Amino acid sequence: MSHPHISLTRFLIEEQRAGRVNAELRLLVEVVARACKTISIAVGKGALGGVLGEAGTGNIQGEAQKKLDVIANDVLLEANAWGGHLAGLASEEMDHSMPIPDVYPRGNYLLLFDPLDGSSNIDVNVSVGTIFSVLRCPEGVTTPADEHYLQPGTEQVAAGYCVYGPQTTLVLTVGHGTHAFTLDREVGSFILTTRGMRIPEETKEFAVNASNQRFWEAPMQRYVGDLLAGKDGPRGKDFNMRWIASMVADVHRILTRGGIFSYPLDSKCAPKGGKLRLMYEANPMSLLVEQAGGAASTGRQRMLEVQPNGLHMRVPVFLGSKAEVEAAVSYHRSHDAGAA
Repeated sequence: MSHPHISLTRFLIEEQRAGRVNAELRLLVEVVARACKTISIAVGKGALGGVLGEAGTGNIQGEAQKKLDVIANDVLLEANAWGGHLAGLASEEMDHSMPIPDVYPRGNYLLLFDPLDGSSNIDVNVSVGTIFSVLRCPEGVTTPADEHYLQPGTEQVAAGYCVYGPQTTLVLTVGHGTHAFTLDREVGSFILTTRGMRIPEETKEFAVNASNQRFWEAPMQRYVGDLLAGKDGPRGKDFNMRWIASMVADVHRILTRGGIFSYPLDSKCAPKGGKLRLMYEANPMSLLVEQAGGAASTGRQRMLEVQPNGLHMRVPVFLGSKAEVEAAVSYHRSHDAGAA
């Protein structure tokens, strides 16, 4: 447990003094955190706030939007438009990126976000969250377009998520470790509760949507088959399965106590390249996981080195405890070598 009185603001000012963030990035993170507090209040009211159910609209992904998807998206757009620290922003809920309106000063950063991840869980009162990623706007670009966001995950200057659960927790990296802040609801500020989160290298827990098993590729079938065979199988130990169907909640569990999260390629999502979005979900989560000593892969390549080909590009995802991610990758590697 860290010293009880280090607020997010104080933490960021100390990072700035140490030369790890500049004033602009510090303000950007604070604005995102403030927006997350607003979303947390809306999520917490649930049916009382009239925010449950469908919005009656669809997003770029062709998915029905929940009312809270739209509210969360609007909160993040409005909060970040006028601060002067951004050149533009992009959301999983919008077709294209959006430059900061001309009436406001523009900064040097690009913000990407999934305003409400796991929104299928909203109506049943299961944890949901917001995921965000920060990139630098390329030199000399004053009005960023979609192509200026297409930078590999290694270029992220900050990433984080906020999980709206029994506690509202903000997990953040500015490239120097992964740190957790818990919202003190009475005071209204995020307080540092874990400095330098570490994911155990070995694990006995895996998270996967097992209902898709019949669609998986052969190496994934073999990998999970061996996990389920337990201590009598080739892995020599028993594994537990966990699946919340809210990426933020699943990854938060892994950052807290270890595990592996998998959303592999399958025959249903293969035409799109995968299920999860590289820019809004896989990259920010992969940076957080790597900064906590874990690993992240597509099964065939380090996630943060994937070159994006579109704002809404999708990828297969394996992330979490280092040794376990390496094990999953080795199944894919040996399968591909055999196929070749």
